[in-house]
Amino acid sequence: MRGVTAEHYFSAEPAAPAGRHEVSFTVQGRDYVLVAARGVFSADRLDPGTAVLLKKANLPEPGAKGPFLDLGCGFGPITAVLATEAPSAIVHAVDVNARARELTAENAERLGAGRRVTVSAPDDVPAEVVFDQIWSNPPIRIGKAELHDLLDRWLPRLAPNGVAWLVIARHLGGDSLHQWLVDRGWVVERHASQKGYRVLRVGRPA
Repeated sequence: MRGVTAEHYFSAEPAAPAGRHEVSFTVQGRDYVLVAARGVFSADRLDPGTAVLLKKANLPEPGAKGPFLDLGCGFGPITAVLATEAPSAIVHAVDVNARARELTAENAERLGAGRRVTVSAPDDVPAEVVFDQIWSNPPIRIGKAELHDLLDRWLPRLAPNGVAWLVIARHLGGDSLHQWLVDRGWVVERHASQKGYRVLRVGRPA
């Protein structure tokens, strides 16, 4: 996986020099230019899984208010797209990586969305906040048990009619994660598949 070095992107305080640079990508005909840096997830480009997620999942309607959650925000591409597509929505961007949080906050400011984007470490998100949508390219490489703990922590914070959009590489366990979510009682649809990635739509039982 590009962007992953001996110092993992899920390190809380990356020690490597930042080496700041810009990453450009296009979603729904809109061009984005964000600041990225070493020591965060997929620092040199928009991750292919994230690209598939943003292309295939149902982006929020312009009038949506949120709140939305970008879980494992990295340098903030998902946050940037959500905040742009829904220009009145509140977006919570969460990452254990301090450098990632700084970059996401900076990129939100560059887009004029700084007042609507709240960037936090996981333990700093108020317990009472529930989310209309959760978006994530989850950190598969932290290990299966840790990934399950992560999803068990955040998916219950979906609003009653909320939806979570997840992208998982098939060869890294996309189908087994789908089944695990079903076994946990979630309603899971394989919304799309592209380039070896599964886009899963996750909701609460009716």
